[in-house]
Amino acid sequence: MGSTGLTATVCRDERSFAGLAAEWADMYGRCSTVTPFQTHAWLHSWWLSYGSPGRLRVVLVRRSDDGRLVAAAPLWRTHARVPTLELLGGALTDYGDVLADDGCPEAVPALADALARLARGAVLDLREVRPGAAAERLLAFWTGPRTRLPDSLCLELPSVPVEELVRRLPSARAQRARAKLRRIEREGIGARQVPAEEVPRALRRLLELHRRQWAGRGVTAEHLTERFTEHLGRAVRAMADSGHARVTEFLIGDEAVAVDLTLLSPRLSGGYLYGADPLLRSLKVDMAALLLRNGARLAEEAGCGTLSLLRGDEPYKHHWRPHVARNQRLLLASRRTAPVLWLLAAYAGGRRWAADRLRDRPWARRLRRGTP
Repeated sequence: MGSTGLTATVCRDERSFAGLAAEWADMYGRCSTVTPFQTHAWLHSWWLSYGSPGRLRVVLVRRSDDGRLVAAAPLWRTHARVPTLELLGGALTDYGDVLADDGCPEAVPALADALARLARGAVLDLREVRPGAAAERLLAFWTGPRTRLPDSLCLELPSVPVEELVRRLPSARAQRARAKLRRIEREGIGARQVPAEEVPRALRRLLELHRRQWAGRGVTAEHLTERFTEHLGRAVRAMADSGHARVTEFLIGDEAVAVDLTLLSPRLSGGYLYGADPLLRSLKVDMAALLLRNGARLAEEAGCGTLSLLRGDEPYKHHWRPHVARNQRLLLASRRTAPVLWLLAAYAGGRRWAADRLRDRPWARRLRRGTP
C-alpha cells in the first residue's frame, strides 16, 4: 500500500489493543457511520469477558507519514468448526461495523486490501451490519468471493420529542398513548440521570431488577451471568465518561423502581437494557411508554439523528409506527476459502427458510401473541 501512503498491521496482543483507547476515540470521532457498539470501551470490554487468548485480530490502517489511525476492523478468530473471522461484540452487539475516517478516501480500499490477506486463511463473517455502514463500502473493493444475507430486523424512529411521536399515530392509538403518559405522571415517577461515578452501582440495580422482572419467564440467560455483569460495568462506566452511554433511574419517592441503559452516538441512540420492579405492573405503568419518553429526550439532548429500538420485531414496538431497517450479514472470502463461504451461506439460508416457514404456522402466531 506504499502508493496510497497508508500501512496496515494486525494487532493480536490484548495489551496493545487496550493501549489504543485514545487514538481509537480520535478516529471514532472522524467516522460518521459508527454506532455506540464501535467505541473502544465496548469492544475492549467485550474482549476481556468473552475473548480467547491468541485469537485477537484487529486490523489497523495508518497514514505512513504521521502514523494517524484512519481505519480499523475489530475482529477475532472464532472457535467455529470452519475458519471464520468475526467482529468483536458477538451476539451482545446490535450493530457491527468497521471504522473508516471520512476524511481519508483511501482508508476503505486499504482496509479491504488488508482484510483480503486475512481472508486467505479464514472467511470474514460480518454480522449485524446496519444499512449505510462503513462495512458495506468494502464490497466495492473486494475482488474475491462475497455475498450478503439478511440479518436481524431493527426498528427506528425519528429523533423528536415524545409528543411528536404521539402525533404521528392514528387518533385512537394516540389517545391511548397520551393516557399511558398521563398515568406515569399520576404515579409520580421521576427520572434521575445517574452521574458517571455512580454508574456501576446503578447497573447492579438494573440487573437485579431485570432478573426479578423476568423471573419465571423467558429471560436471556447471558444477562444473568457474571461475565456479562463485568462486561457491562466496565464498558458503560467508560462510555458514560465519554458521553456514549446514559443510565437513568426512575424513582417513586427515593426508591429506584426501574433503571434504563441507553447507548448514544451522533448517528443514533438506543435503549440497550432495562430492569423494572414488578410493582410497576400492578400500578399499570406502561414500561414501553416510560422508556420511549426517556429515550426520545436523551436522543434529542445528544443531537442523535435516529432513535433506534434496536434488534427485535416485538409487537409493542410497532405501536409507534417505526421505520423497518434490516441489518445485513456480509461474507467475504478469497478463492482459497470460497467453499467455506458458500457452506456458511447455505447453512444460514436454510435456517432462515425454516424460520420463515415456522413463523407462518398458526400455532407459532398464537405463541407470539401469548394465546393458547
